[in-house]
Amino acid sequence: MRLRAVAPVVLPAVELERRQRRYDSLSPERIEIEMASPSEGPDRLDSPDDILASADCVYAEVMRTDWSRYGGVLLDCVLDPSLERLEVDATGPVVGITRLVSGYLTGLGHRIGGVARNEAIADELQRRLIDFGHRDRVEALRVLHLSFEDVVRTDTWNDALDKALVELQPSGVDSVINGCSAVEVRPEAGPVVIDPTALALELVGDAVHRGLLAARS
Repeated sequence: MRLRAVAPVVLPAVELERRQRRYDSLSPERIEIEMASPSEGPDRLDSPDDILASADCVYAEVMRTDWSRYGGVLLDCVLDPSLERLEVDATGPVVGITRLVSGYLTGLGHRIGGVARNEAIADELQRRLIDFGHRDRVEALRVLHLSFEDVVRTDTWNDALDKALVELQPSGVDSVINGCSAVEVRPEAGPVVIDPTALALELVGDAVHRGLLAARS
């Protein structure tokens, strides 16, 4: 199945290519991902206004999808922008990585935490987890205080992540969602860190294998 992954922000060509390579390496058998950037909108998520604008731009970009070429759309953002609207309006299936991953984790009985690079994303991630019905399972989120440019600085991100995991450990969380879809996580210790993109692709691959995810006729 070919899926179209739509980024939450307008990406420069070099970052679009980096994310495409990441999907190429993570995609399970029988899944092909084609990365896409919105044609207009914010270039980073640094404020609540950016997040609102991103949701509208992602919606518009997904609605421009040529469904004769794709079996579904993957929202390339932990905030699952416009997921509920798209499920009503889009012609084909739309997968939100955080709803998929958080449902899997809480279904296993996990108490979940999370990290995000700034306060705006952390607040929205917590709101979305509550939207998805996990209010009683969300224990704690931590802000890493990182810039958009740090998304590609693996060592910088993971240094901040390791410090956050130390803070999260006393909260009793079973797993921690890394609040960015485009980062390679390499935690040294602490609670289990979930790469939401990697786990979502594993679950999607299994769904395709079982015939549970297919393009709409």
